[in-house]
Amino acid sequence: MIKIGDLNLGDFPLLLAPMEDVSDPPFRAVCKTNGADLMYTEFISSEGLIRDAAKSVQKLDVYDYERPIGIQIFGNEISSMREAAAIAEEAGPDILDINYGCPVNKVACKGAGAGILLDIDKMVAMTAEIVKAVKIPVTVKTRLGWDENTIRINEVTERLQDVGIQAISIHARTRKQMYKGEADWSYLAEIMKNSRIKIPVFGNGDIDSPQKAKTYKEKYGVDGLMIGRAAIGYPWIFNEIKHYLQTGKLLAVPDMEERVKVAKKHLDFSVEWKGEKLGVLEMRRHYTNYFRGIPHFKPYRTSLVTTDEYAKVNDFLEEISTVFADEVF
Repeated sequence: MIKIGDLNLGDFPLLLAPMEDVSDPPFRAVCKTNGADLMYTEFISSEGLIRDAAKSVQKLDVYDYERPIGIQIFGNEISSMREAAAIAEEAGPDILDINYGCPVNKVACKGAGAGILLDIDKMVAMTAEIVKAVKIPVTVKTRLGWDENTIRINEVTERLQDVGIQAISIHARTRKQMYKGEADWSYLAEIMKNSRIKIPVFGNGDIDSPQKAKTYKEKYGVDGLMIGRAAIGYPWIFNEIKHYLQTGKLLAVPDMEERVKVAKKHLDFSVEWKGEKLGVLEMRRHYTNYFRGIPHFKPYRTSLVTTDEYAKVNDFLEEISTVFADEVF
């Protein structure tokens, strides 16, 4: 049984990755309904929390039905991260997660996110201070290293465990790779063979099907999987993986009625949480995957991603459910 602190996550938990502008409460709601065992918020700037920036503070919103839920923070100053951790804890999450994996320039090149992989001593010192600052379990999300010449992930996992983290999620790419090339999970297999490692280790990178989930589980021996991009517009992947691991059989893919129902639920919550303008706008990234592979769908996709009014988008979704009712996926 995999545990983080007192949280029981089951035999082989599936985690929703923290993704900027994606892993918000509306998206987390549909992922939770469809089998995610543990979810994290979008990453939140430590400086934004300290300065009470509205966008950062809003990301602290967590709901009881999401539990267990973790809040993820990032930053490059130890004192700021310690203060932000205390602020985040007050929002009532079950876990506090530290982002040591974001590869984008505006984060990594300022020494935050994956940028801290160039200074492992600072990474360890920052983590130790955050663990001391809060009472809830602290976890880490990171990458293998900055580039192929700086991969020290086995050592990093040991040292972070030694200062008190209670789980680690590892994206099996370097920062230099960004999201390109194939994730190299062989490093995770080495960690799983390391007798010093007692905390749960979750693998992330390239998991986009039940079959691949089963293969990676068996080949690399990780304690669970973190799923990111494959869940965007397709929250069913969590239950599909669980079913396949338990039975060896694939669940039927969701039909059009199910796809429209979940897309509408997602849209409704998005508008409720963000307001109509932003709620409609930020749903656009999800529609391609909600309706992937449908012949002659391009005019509807264009309408969904160019319409600004909630009522009109809702009407398009209703029309899609009728016009493509007999579509076989």
